Amino acid sequence: MTKIGILGAGKIGLAFARHTARAGYDTILSNSRGPESLQAAVAEIGHCIKAGTTEEAATADIVFLSVPWQHLEEAIAPVSSWEGKLVIDATNPVLPGMVAAPLDGKPSSQVVSELLPGARVVKAFNTLLFSLLASDPHEAGGNRVVFYSGDDPAAKKSVLEIISRLGFAGVDLGTLQDSAKLQQFPGGSLPGLNLIQLK
Repeated sequence: MTKIGILGAGKIGLAFARHTARAGYDTILSNSRGPESLQAAVAEIGHCIKAGTTEEAATADIVFLSVPWQHLEEAIAPVSSWEGKLVIDATNPVLPGMVAAPLDGKPSSQVVSELLPGARVVKAFNTLLFSLLASDPHEAGGNRVVFYSGDDPAAKKSVLEIISRLGFAGVDLGTLQDSAKLQQFPGGSLPGLNLIQLK
């Protein structure tokens, strides 16, 4: 079974962790404060999850990045190499006070890609409000939509497999350059939408 490491144990990271652990993925949850601070969360989630360091989470087959934008560089600093790693970018370029971070016209995931040299970045799981991401993805006889985009077809296929196994419906938007701006908050047209793909 694919192992998933999560960098960031805020609301989005914990919601994703609950889904992956419930779906049977070996999940490593990490944050900047260390594994000891996550013991209560891990005990509450149960299933196939444990707390670890950033370095341990980054050894997983797939790394889920869900840290506040202002702490992004600090959060990834302990990882010596990102070469070949598949990274799901669930970040949004928002600073405290709901201020948009300066991106020099780039999609935020392109900025993330530049900070993770050699990583295969797929943008996903960033458009749903926490309450929606945390809830049952099956609704109204269908599956809640998760948008994803990326430049590596094999990486996108792997992420789609996770999306589907968790019970969501994946919608491929294309490359990071062409489509990630649709996904990012603020500015994109997709964040906050609760779309259901009917069976």
